[in-house]
Amino acid sequence: MSSTYGENLKLSIFGQSHGAAIGMTLDGIPAGLPVDTDTLQIFLNRRAPGQNDWSTPRKEADRPEFLSGILDGFTCGAPIATAIYNKNTRSGDYANLKDCPRPGHADLTAQIKYGGFQDAAGGGHFSGRLTAPLCIAGGLCKQWLEGMGIQVFAHIAAIAGISDTPFDPLAPDRDSIQPDFPVIKPDAGAQMRDAISAAKGDGDSVGGIVECAVTGLPAGVGEPMFGGAESRIAQIVYGVPAVKGVEFGAGFSAANLRGSQNNDDYVISDGQIRTVTNNAGGILGGITTGMPLIFRAALKPTPSISRPQQSVSLSSGEMQELIVKGRHDPCIVPRAVPVIEAAAAIAIFDMILGNTQTDRRKP
Repeated sequence: MSSTYGENLKLSIFGQSHGAAIGMTLDGIPAGLPVDTDTLQIFLNRRAPGQNDWSTPRKEADRPEFLSGILDGFTCGAPIATAIYNKNTRSGDYANLKDCPRPGHADLTAQIKYGGFQDAAGGGHFSGRLTAPLCIAGGLCKQWLEGMGIQVFAHIAAIAGISDTPFDPLAPDRDSIQPDFPVIKPDAGAQMRDAISAAKGDGDSVGGIVECAVTGLPAGVGEPMFGGAESRIAQIVYGVPAVKGVEFGAGFSAANLRGSQNNDDYVISDGQIRTVTNNAGGILGGITTGMPLIFRAALKPTPSISRPQQSVSLSSGEMQELIVKGRHDPCIVPRAVPVIEAAAAIAIFDMILGNTQTDRRKP
């Protein structure tokens, strides 16, 4: 399985949803970087399950145990290794999934690829549970980026077709996000929660969109073509289960504009070259422009729903009705907000570690 990311740092995620533990290793991190475990835990708590009505009832503390790489509150140059030990597993809820795959899940594709040797309980290694170690790595990278004056933050842009106020693409404001339910407009958040409750009552689920911003990022980070900032961010964001689309800046709506509307005119502001608009989302040619980096990730509805669905028995080859058991989120979008932040922070920090920029200028 491909569970490793990074060109300059190397992030590897291990474990299964109902296994003994999940965790990550993070290699290539310079020695001497500060680590605030209390701040990290606050960040992890934003993703942790079992905290509210729009989350799965499965309760896990998600407190990581650091096994190596950190000494006296600083990175020591060795690979950082952490584990979160699963405490609240119910593998029996998933006993039939190797024979009767869930629609919308990776049960069937995993069965085909791994020949029945895969762990199907809770989705195994395909589970959203694996975003917890992703958030450990991302939470650390967020701390190190903030030490450079770079902030990564996100909000719920939409759930079930109900839209929040979007970020100002020229000056996104982290302080505008509500603390308990991460939206900018409280009324929109209330409508979203009602939509989640309605879907939950129907034994169904809803999806949505997360919008993420990176501010303080200097111009010149990234590479053209395959090493571009969009490519590097999209690669890790697509590793988040349920993400089905990623767009930067104006994104797909740019296809409906003329060049004169889409182009971001330049202006001198406080001695720096800025743009009047930010349809590019802070990236041109794969390289950051110095404007805020803005992107959105679309997440599908949680595929595990309690309504009857049509599946097949792989052993008999006959059609079979399936009612999914287990504990699942009626909407994963609120808990995905810190996950998208984490993914973006890892990608940005990875690019900064390897960033090369010519100091000389051709006369």
